[in-house]
Amino acid sequence: MDEKRARFEAEVLPHLDAAYRFARWLTHAPADADDIVQEAVLRAFRGFDALRGSDVKAWLLAIVRNCHSTAFRQRQRRAFVPLPEENDAQYGYAMRSNIPDPQDESIRRDERRTLEKLIAALPEEHRTVLMLREIEEMDYRQIAQVTSVPIGTVMSRLARSRAALKARWLLETAGEPRAVR
Repeated sequence: MDEKRARFEAEVLPHLDAAYRFARWLTHAPADADDIVQEAVLRAFRGFDALRGSDVKAWLLAIVRNCHSTAFRQRQRRAFVPLPEENDAQYGYAMRSNIPDPQDESIRRDERRTLEKLIAALPEEHRTVLMLREIEEMDYRQIAQVTSVPIGTVMSRLARSRAALKARWLLETAGEPRAVR
């Protein structure tokens, strides 16, 4: 194994799970996320020699974001509409089995769908910073590097996305009957 490959495996491969989670949030489809991560790792390997003392995780996630943008533009040109995923908030019911689950699991699933729907309704730039901060636990500097915007913009987008998500959650769940515990 040559030196470049060994360094790449030691520095970049530990962040593959984060890259997949980020791609999954961007695409909402596991197969598309797999493709994006595969392309991102190939691009990262090709450009690994150019990386100089940077945060490897943020660098890799920026490549994932760029791969997603490229794939999104290509998909728009082809006008391809994929089948809905099982956890799709709008059309996922058509892909799910009708086998009844226990009540607690059903409540959790409903809340998860509601949250995913509300997050999906946020503008992409707000959804991206929220996901990077809350799911990937990246700091503002890293998020700024991944999204290519100033730290102040990251902070304001994060505050706006949290406020919008909270307001939409309260509107969505207001008046809904809750299970007795």
